[in-house]
Amino acid sequence: MKSILFSMAMIATAAPVSAQEKDAAPAPAAAPSDAEQRLRTDWAWLGRYQAANAALPDAASGAQRIVFMGDSITEGWVSQAPDFFAGKNRVGRGISGQTTPQMVLRFRQDVIDLRPAVVHIMAGTNDIAGNTGPMSPDQTKANIRTMTELARAHGIRVILASIPPAGGFPWRPGLATADPIIAMNAWLKAYAASNNATYADYWTALHDGKAMRAELASDGVHPNAKGYAVMAPVADKAIRASLATPAPKAIAR
Repeated sequence: MKSILFSMAMIATAAPVSAQEKDAAPAPAAAPSDAEQRLRTDWAWLGRYQAANAALPDAASGAQRIVFMGDSITEGWVSQAPDFFAGKNRVGRGISGQTTPQMVLRFRQDVIDLRPAVVHIMAGTNDIAGNTGPMSPDQTKANIRTMTELARAHGIRVILASIPPAGGFPWRPGLATADPIIAMNAWLKAYAASNNATYADYWTALHDGKAMRAELASDGVHPNAKGYAVMAPVADKAIRASLATPAPKAIAR
């Protein structure tokens, strides 16, 4: 009898919970942000510059077009220092938040197909941040090598830019950044020297110890107008040096 009464009590107690669970509507899923939606539909954001690429005039024979491939630091350069690009046949192709695998995917349409004399590659900040998932330094290096080899195969000179200094990333609190940046820059410099590429050392021009000088950055990572003014002579010097070297012999069309 005690067993039967106990079972009936358990059923009576459980019934309201079951009904509550059955009647409860599932919580609506949060709508994805524009950036999240884009990662699902256009992971490398190939659509970002398609119209702008189509509007560019064909690169004339002997023209010295320079394409700047990169992330938000390159994208911000165009908006904050437009005189650096205006009338100089310099084309900005930076996309905020991008990692090197995303750049590899859009390298053909945003660099090779524009037929530049030089490509300026600034990448690696967001690899360290893990913006598109965890990445090892070797994976970043492989993607840099891939872009360099693609450029050279199409007769394009290469400038490899240092990753600018950063003492931390606001969107990745607690992540160690200074030493990984220094290590990657050491590799970039050595790789450029051994592969007839030009190294643009922005780190030295911008740093204050291991971080970016406070007066040159908006958030410790992204240069402000003063920061880009400091970067411009470094870029100009690298462009002159790169153009002074013979173009790689193209092996692909």
